[in-house]
This record gives sequence, C-alpha cells and structure tokens, in this order.
Amino acid sequence: MTAAGYLAVDSGGSGLRVAVGVPDREPAAQREIREPVRTGARGIDPAHLMEQLVPVARALAGQAGLGELGTAVVGAAGFASLGDGLRAELPGALARELGVRTVALAADAVTAYVGALGPRPGAVLAAGTGLIALGTDLRSWRRADGWGHLLGDCGSGAWIGRAGLEAALRAHDGRDGGSPALLAGAEEQFGPVRDLPGLLYPRSDRAAVLASFAPRVAGLAAHDPVAAGILRTAAGHMADSAGAVCPADGAPEVALTGGLLKLGDPLLVPLREELARRLPQARQLPAEGDPLHGSVRIATDLAAGRLTLPREPTLLYVIRSGGD
Repeated sequence: MTAAGYLAVDSGGSGLRVAVGVPDREPAAQREIREPVRTGARGIDPAHLMEQLVPVARALAGQAGLGELGTAVVGAAGFASLGDGLRAELPGALARELGVRTVALAADAVTAYVGALGPRPGAVLAAGTGLIALGTDLRSWRRADGWGHLLGDCGSGAWIGRAGLEAALRAHDGRDGGSPALLAGAEEQFGPVRDLPGLLYPRSDRAAVLASFAPRVAGLAAHDPVAAGILRTAAGHMADSAGAVCPADGAPEVALTGGLLKLGDPLLVPLREELARRLPQARQLPAEGDPLHGSVRIATDLAAGRLTLPREPTLLYVIRSGGD
C-alpha cells in the first residue's frame, strides 16, 4: 500500500522549489522551476502557480511512490501583502487537482523562520536584497521591516549598495563623507557615476542593481573606513530589527539566514557584536536550513497534528477540507 505524503513549496523571486515526501523523513524527491509566479490585480496569481505546480507535483509523487498528497504547504514571497488570491483559490484548487486535504499557506518569512530555527521561540533575521525580521513566542508573530528598498529594508543588500554608491557620489562631488575607493569601485562596476541616475531610476529591478554593489563595499571595508562604517551601520539596523521582534522572556534563540551573509566577516563580525549588545539574553545560532526546509518542517508537523506555530491569515493560514 502506498503512503500518504506531503507537498512542500517555496515560491520566490527566482521561481519555485518543490519537494514531496512522507512525514518525519527527508524529502523523497524535489525539483526546481526557474519561472517566478506572476502577480496581478489580486496579488500572487493562483492559476499560474497551479499551472506550474500540478504537473511537477504529480511527477514527483509518482517518482517517490506516494499514493496521495494529503498535506500541502506553500511558502510564497509577497504572501503577507499579496496573498488574497491564494487564500481564496489555492486550497480548493489543490484539493481538486491533487487530492490535498490540508493546506497551509505561509509568508516566505515564516518558512525562512522555520527553516532556520524550527518551531521554537526566538527571532530570525532574513537578509538578502531586502531584509525582514520575524519573531515569535509561539503565541503570536512579530515582524519588523521588510518594507522594500524605498521605505525600509535597512541594512539589506540594497541598503548597503545604495549607501556605498552615495559615498561614491560624495567623493565625486567633493562633499564630506565621500570615499575615493568606493568611487573607483562604482565606476569600475557601472561606468561614469554621472550616469547612475539614468541607469537606476527607470529600472524595475533597481533594488537588485543596488544590492549588486554590496559585495564591493564589503571587499573594501578592510582598508576603507567609509566602507567599514557603512557595514557597521548596516549591522546596527539589522540588530534593531531583530531586537524589535525577539521575545523578551526566557532565553530565546536568534538565527541569521539569507544571501547577504555571504559578505562574510566585514558584516558578520559587527552584526554579532550588535546582536550580543542589544539582545544579551538571546543565544545566536547558525541557520538549520532554508525556506524549503521550513515548508517541509511545517508540512510534516501539520500532517502529524503537532504544529505549534501561531496561525495568522497573512502569515500562516491553515485550512482543511470542509473548513478551517
């Protein structure tokens, strides 16, 4: 007799990652789809998500020898603010197409949290092009930042890149606070800095373009005090966000995750110092896994009836066949 299994999905800006398996075991099969899910007037497009997901889920379930997929967890970037369509349509569509009886829809910050720390009280700082902090005492969620590169994401890759380019432009103008080293790096990467406004402002991916300069800032930090100061300030912003969401009681755990950590010691050393100063009661841990691991963990706990994470419609929405 074939076993009932789970379907776990991580939907982000670069596409989908899909895994299937049996609860309390490692995924039996997984695949990546390099096409991001479209967004429309109602937010994330559930029809496009299903169009991509269904054939892959069926193929993976067959490959893994699973008779049915009783539980599905979909972690999606933008779900917190653009998830109306998914909440309205995805549970029914998954039931019709794949026989799924229990569905959890989660913000990518939630799956990043669970992947990094597991279902324990604490805080997770997810830092890449953008930045968001999420914390829980297992009674409710707390979120800080994640407001995008124009309004927030302080300390993120886009923030560091923008600060580095500002210092380059200050050096170009002869204003205080400029860095000749960052000016040379900016012109090597982008060409004459007088052309930067035309390069950046019209682009829809300007956050990613800004973030592409962050490794240059980190690479110069050992010898350039302006670059080092940018990273120290970024570390302070990141610690501020972690402190805003970390539970005050007990001995909570704090984990870091995301591509920005690849900047290495120029960022991580001041960040660890800032976290220790602002959250002396918290224990810093390395991330256990990524957002797909988080989706798998939620799926296996949900299938086993032991999910302890807070349920909130815009962060973690759970629905079973016939109702909540």
